[in-house]
Amino acid sequence: MPGRQTVQTPCKINLHLGIHSQLDERGYHRVDSVMAPVALFDTIVIEDAPVLSVTHEPALCVPPQKTTVWKAACLLAEELGVEPAVSITVTARIPEKAGLGGSSADAGATLRALAERWGAGPLDPRVVAVARRVGADVAFFLDPVPSLHLGAGDVLTERFGELALPVALVMPEGEGVSAKAAYDEFDLEPTVPADYDAICEALRASDAAAVRGLLYNNLAPAAKRLQPGCAEVEAWMAEQPEALTAMVTGSGSCVFVICQSLGDARSLAERATQKRGWWSFATLTVGEPQKVC
Repeated sequence: MPGRQTVQTPCKINLHLGIHSQLDERGYHRVDSVMAPVALFDTIVIEDAPVLSVTHEPALCVPPQKTTVWKAACLLAEELGVEPAVSITVTARIPEKAGLGGSSADAGATLRALAERWGAGPLDPRVVAVARRVGADVAFFLDPVPSLHLGAGDVLTERFGELALPVALVMPEGEGVSAKAAYDEFDLEPTVPADYDAICEALRASDAAAVRGLLYNNLAPAAKRLQPGCAEVEAWMAEQPEALTAMVTGSGSCVFVICQSLGDARSLAERATQKRGWWSFATLTVGEPQKVC
């Protein structure tokens, strides 16, 4: 499929994140992860080129060859037996070190687009295998819909119906939290995670109120120890009249707040920025992946 392709990729929030102390053969923790895509998008543009090139806007502080997008393109080309003769431009709006899956989202969207370009489906076992090699959350972004992922959080186990929850995303000032640092911190004081069956049942029933009451993340304490601003944001947001529930997503440092309406989410996000100086964004969870065009 030659020519220009454009795909938008959402970020994600973890409605349930259960980290186990056991490691797999790759050194990844066993993870129970219920994720929902959220309508804050990065844009990936892929065009024909003599050789592979990757550009991020704004620029990253690492060479292109060290990015998840570069790794995804090279591994998929090798797996499918093609030359990665494309230029890839990533326009990033998803904050990094936030627990929103920014770099994983970019890699997953790149794999979706390149798979279509090179004659494979996004959930072709070869594409899924490459996604799992790139990173634990990348497989989710091959088909970003509300879903349960087991294994290391990279094995699609169940997909759920559309889930339209108004959310405010809020991050404290200062350095974010890297996933590696959060997992290392977790290992110092590991906990046994709660079960995910109840929230999956709520998602099967499309019961948003039940979902709100079942949010869980046993990696959040590690994130809060590494970035105390996470705890400050979560506590402040939970006290606001628009907030139905608030929780750190993933490894932090972003906190998501579920509200009754998008208007409430916007009001809350605006106040968090104006009154506290925190980065914020109000949006909705989304139920279908963005098409490649």
